[in-house]
Amino acid sequence: MRTQILELHTGGSESVTDITGECGDFVADIGGDGLLNVFVPHATAGVAIIELGAGSDDDLLASLDDLLPADDRWRHKHGSQGHGRSHVMPAFIAPQTTVPVLSGRLELGTWQSIAVVDLNVDNPDRTVRLSYLSSS
Repeated sequence: MRTQILELHTGGSESVTDITGECGDFVADIGGDGLLNVFVPHATAGVAIIELGAGSDDDLLASLDDLLPADDRWRHKHGSQGHGRSHVMPAFIAPQTTVPVLSGRLELGTWQSIAVVDLNVDNPDRTVRLSYLSSS
């Protein structure tokens, strides 16, 4: 198994950050067939496979805002208003996903991308662990 760490700066606002290119480069450098696991070791971020760039990222953030509003209902109170929702979000968008790899290529569908979803405006820096279990 090979591992690489990505350091992301997601900024001070809710974000959907495309990491498909970095994931593709990582597995292409190694080659072979296998499985890529993408994991964010944070209590307030998730990994989604979603179409990006056609408004879906904004739709995802709007849906999460509808489902998990940034208001004062949350018992987890430290940080900015509504910070507790950031801790609930990974129950809906898991902090990891696994993607098959064939001949050093991510086997994603035509419109699929790999993205880090981050609602936590209090922590703009994220780590992503890529772990590739391959036949090479």
